[in-house]
This record gives sequence, structure tokens and C-alpha cells, in this order.
Amino acid sequence: MSASETSRYVRLRVDLVLEVTERDQLTDAALRRIKDDEFMPEEERAHARAAVREDEAEALAYLVEPFQLVGEVPGVELVQASWSSERSAYDPDVDAWHLDEEDFDEEDADEEDADEEGGTGARARLL
Repeated sequence: MSASETSRYVRLRVDLVLEVTERDQLTDAALRRIKDDEFMPEEERAHARAAVREDEAEALAYLVEPFQLVGEVPGVELVQASWSSERSAYDPDVDAWHLDEEDFDEEDADEEDADEEGGTGARARLL
């Protein structure tokens, strides 16, 4: 494959840390997704149900769909996707989890101010 052919492909890496605040809601949603999957063989379905009931990370993996992240982005087509979900030892007080100053711009500060005032906002970090 020539350099011009390979330059058309971009690997997008996203690293998210999510807090499970409602385990039952997460598990129920994953079980519904498994039940509604018409292409999943019954043997795999039974295994999936057990895994989802046991582990929130498994439940989340059944609910995350990479195509939904880029499906509406104009000019791109998803050609391959893989993802995994695992428990994380997250500690918000550890510096490694904080945004670097260069990743934190004025727009992020406005969103953080909205969070502090009871509004909604989002913070993202490109890794």
C-alpha cells in the first residue's frame, strides 16, 4: 500500500473513565440490548447475560457502540473498530488524572464554572 493510500486512514483513540452511579439501570439496559440482538446465538446470549449481571464493565461493553461515535461525522467511514471495558483504579486526587494546563482552555474553564454553579458541562482530554 502506498503512502497516499495509507494516509487516508486515521486511528482515533478515546480513553474514558466512567462512574457507574446506577448499577441496576446499567445492567438492565445491557440485558435489554442482549435480548434484542437478533444475530446473537442463544449459547452466547446466556454467557453474555451472566457476564453482564456479574460485572458493570461487561454491561458497559455491550452498550457502547463505536459506530455511534462517528456514524454522523461527514466524510468518514468506520472500517474497523474494537473496544474493551475494564474496571479502573480511578482516584481524582492523583495528578495523573488531571488535565494538563495545555489541554485546558478557556472554553473548558467556562464549562467548569457552569458545573460549579449547578449547570452541566463536560471536560475532555486528548491522550
